[in-house]
Parts: sequence; C-alpha cells; structure tokens
Amino acid sequence: MTHRHWPLFDLVVRTPRLVLRLPTDDELCDLADLAAAGIHDAASLPFQVPWTDAEPPALPRGVLQWGWRHRAEWTPERWNLTLGVFVDGHVVGVQDVGATRFAVTRAVSTGSWLGLAHQGRGLGTEMRVAVLHLAFAGLGAVEAHSGAWHDNARSHAVSARLGYEENGRRIDVRRDRADEMVLLRVTRERWTQRRRDDIVIDGLAPSLELFGIGAAGG
Repeated sequence: MTHRHWPLFDLVVRTPRLVLRLPTDDELCDLADLAAAGIHDAASLPFQVPWTDAEPPALPRGVLQWGWRHRAEWTPERWNLTLGVFVDGHVVGVQDVGATRFAVTRAVSTGSWLGLAHQGRGLGTEMRVAVLHLAFAGLGAVEAHSGAWHDNARSHAVSARLGYEENGRRIDVRRDRADEMVLLRVTRERWTQRRRDDIVIDGLAPSLELFGIGAAGG
C-alpha cells in the first residue's frame, strides 16, 4: 500500500483492453479537456444532469470539482468511486460506481462517459464489464443499477449485452422538458452467467472499510 491515508488511490481494475483507477489531479485536468472537446452530439443529451451544456471555462472546471467532490464527501454510508478509464496509459473517459448504505443493501449504481474520439470501439462495454467485476467479485454486490433515456440506443445495447433487465420507467426532466428514463438492473446471478476470468483487481483489501464492509465478496 502506498497511500496509507487514502488507499482508494491504490485500487486498480485491469482488463486486457483498459485500466480503471482514480485519476490524479493532472489526469483530472486531462479529463476536463476531454469533456470540453465533446462527449455527445450537441442536439442530444444522454445525461440526466445537463452538465455538458456548460461552456468553457465552466465545463472543464466542473469536471475537476465533480472529481474532488466525490472524494471529499466520501463516507462508508454514501460513496461514489469516480474512476478514470485508461487505454495505453491515456485517459479516455470515466466509469463510476456508487452506493448508499452498501453494507445493508449490497446494491450499486453506475454511470460513465467516453470522449468522442474513443467511442465506437467497444470501450463502453469493456469499462462496464470491469466495474461490474469490481462490484460483484470485489465488493460482493447482489445487484447493480443503471438507467438511460429511452432513446439512448448505445447505452441500452451495452446493458442488454451484459444481462441487464428493465426495472421500470419514470418521467424525468431533460433540458426542462419531461422525458422517459428507462431503469435497468443486473443481478449477481445474471452477472455470474457472463463472468469473465481475465479481469484483475489490485489493492482492494485496504479500502474495504471505506466501502462500509470488512471482507471481499468472493
């Protein structure tokens, strides 16, 4: 362990294609530049919170504040692990996983984004596979939740490939208009059916208490 006060910096998830880990402040700046360069077509909005509608310097500055806020507000009862997605040493996007009262519910929620230049290469699926492995194999989650607007075909395709099932719908606000959000869930049982054996988690044990648990999930 190299970060005795914040062992989450030592947590790394590796697949044959990418690495998930907490970004340094310099890498957060790289993520800010990546977001400012574009994540989606301006006519669409894949996110519930319209943070990508902000203009520079507010947008890149907000990426930094978002990363810092999740670290500063972390408690074992409510946490959000905001991981950078690295390919060949370069940060290409973000994959996060969060929970409230995880020790009780054993349920997590995930969200993600990729820079435009890195889309269409299967990385969205690979990073979700990696974070689900962390949640189920590492933390012992029993279910993982996600959600996407009804017309977000790419996100729905990733979820379908990974065994998610629809878990309801709700009307929410999208750029000041009502729109339909599709709720999705994958259980530990369905994840197990697709579990891969080429994903490695390093440095998790020292961080378990920060997640509100005391032992790995197997």
